[in-house]
Amino acid sequence: MTHSALSVLPVIMAGGSGTRLWPLSRALYPKQFLILQGNQSLFQQAHLRLQDLACDGIAVAKPCVVGNEEHRFLVLDQLRELKGEPSSLLLEPAGRNTAPAVTLAALQATADGADPILVVTPADQTVTDAAAYTDALRKAVHAAASGDIVILGITPDRPETGFGYIRTAAADAEGVRNVGAFVEKPDLETAKTYVADGGYFWNSGMFVMRASRWLAALAYFRRDIADTTRASFEVRTTDAQFVRPGKDAFQAVPSESVDYAVMEQCPAQPGCGFNVRMVPLDAGWSDLGAWDAVWQVSAQDADGNARQGDAMIEDSHNTLVHATSRLVAAVGLDNVVVVETPDAVLVADRSKSQDVKKIVNKLAAQSRSEGTLHRRVHRPWGWYDSIDMGPRFQVKRIMVKPKASLSLQMHHHRAEHWIVVSGTAEVTVGDKVVLLSENQSTYIPLGTVHRLINPGAIPLEIIEVQSGSYLGEDDIVRFQDNYGRSA
Repeated sequence: MTHSALSVLPVIMAGGSGTRLWPLSRALYPKQFLILQGNQSLFQQAHLRLQDLACDGIAVAKPCVVGNEEHRFLVLDQLRELKGEPSSLLLEPAGRNTAPAVTLAALQATADGADPILVVTPADQTVTDAAAYTDALRKAVHAAASGDIVILGITPDRPETGFGYIRTAAADAEGVRNVGAFVEKPDLETAKTYVADGGYFWNSGMFVMRASRWLAALAYFRRDIADTTRASFEVRTTDAQFVRPGKDAFQAVPSESVDYAVMEQCPAQPGCGFNVRMVPLDAGWSDLGAWDAVWQVSAQDADGNARQGDAMIEDSHNTLVHATSRLVAAVGLDNVVVVETPDAVLVADRSKSQDVKKIVNKLAAQSRSEGTLHRRVHRPWGWYDSIDMGPRFQVKRIMVKPKASLSLQMHHHRAEHWIVVSGTAEVTVGDKVVLLSENQSTYIPLGTVHRLINPGAIPLEIIEVQSGSYLGEDDIVRFQDNYGRSA
C-alpha cells in the first residue's frame, strides 16, 4: 500500500425494516440480515463488497455501521461469521431517516481529527457483477478525494416507475458525469423517455464523499439537522464498539433523507459551492424492495419460475415460491409470489407485492407478533423457537452458543423444566450449580433465581417446558446480564 493511499471508511446503513418482504422480513429480523440467495445475508454481502475496494492507493478501514439498538447483536454476529468486526456501531435512539444517520457516521469518522472518504451504502441491496461494482466505486472514491460529492447511478434496463432518477451531463474521460438534477419517480411514459435519452440513471442511494464535506454541505442546506445531530452526538455514551447518541437530544433531530436534505439542493443552487457528480453502475443492481424484485434477481427455470427451499412447481409461470420450513407445492399459478415461514404464509400477485406492507400495518394495528418476530427469535446468546403452546403451557427449543450465557433471572408466574438434547449445560437453580449432559434434566420452581450457561465448545440445545398462569416474555426479572439488558 502506498503512503499516499486514500483513507476510506465504509458506512453501512443497516437500520431499515424491510416491511415489503414480510413474512420473511420482520421488525426484529429485517431483510438486510436475511439470506435470500446463497449462504450470506444482504448485510454480509454489503460488507464484503466494500472490503473488496482495497487496492494500491485505497486503504479500507473496518466498517462503521449505523443501525437499530435492537439489531446490535445481529450486526456483530453476522460480521463475526465473516471474521470481521465494525470500527464502531452507531445505535440510533429513534428513526430519523438517512440524513441524520450519515451525519452520525461523519461525526464519528472525524472525532479523532481524521477526514476519511465515506462510502455510504444501504445494507439491503444486491449486485450480480462484483467486479463492475468495485470498479465503479473506486472511480467514485477518486472523484470524491478532491471534494466532490459522488453518487452511484444505476444504468436503467427498463422504464421503472418505482425509482427516482438522476439527470446527468456528458461523461469525462474517467466516465464520471456532472449531475444536472434529481427528478421524482416518473409515470410510465416519462420513464420511457428517460431510458431512451441515455442521460438518466436510477438513484441507488449509495454516496461517496469526505466526511468533512458532508458536514459542511449539511450545515449549509440544513443547519437544523446538523446542529441537533451534533448536539446528540456530543452527549453520546460508548460501550465497547457500541456508540449511543443522546436519546433525548436525538428526539429533536428533524427526520429527512440524504436526497432531500443535501443531494437535490446542490445542483438546484449552482452557486452553493458543492458539486455533485455521478459514476454509472451497471452491475446487476437491485434494492430488493419487494418480492417482485427478489423474483427478478433469482435463478429462473424455462417457465420463469424461481424457487427457494423445498418447493415444487407445476404448470406455473413467472412465479416465486420461497419455502423455509416445509414442502410448498404450487400448481397452475401465473405471476404469483408464495412465501412460507413456520408461523405465516404470504400469497400475492407479483404486481401487487409492494402492497405487502399494508398487511404489516394491519398486524401492527392488531398488536400481532407476526409482524415483529419470527417463531425462532434470535438473542445475543443464541435463539429460541416456540414449538408449541396452549393454556398454561409453552414448549421451546433453545440453542445457546458456545461460552454464552443467559441472564441470571427469575419469573413470577411460571415454572420451567429443562431437558438437554445436545451439548453440556451449566445450570444455576437457587444456590446450587450443576452440570447437565445429554438426556439429563432439571426443574426450576416458580420464583426461583436461575441461569443457563453453555461452558462447552459446541452449541447447547435444550427443550424448555414452561407452565404457569402467564407465559409472556416480559415476565422476567434480570439480576445479572452479559449483554446490558435490564428487561
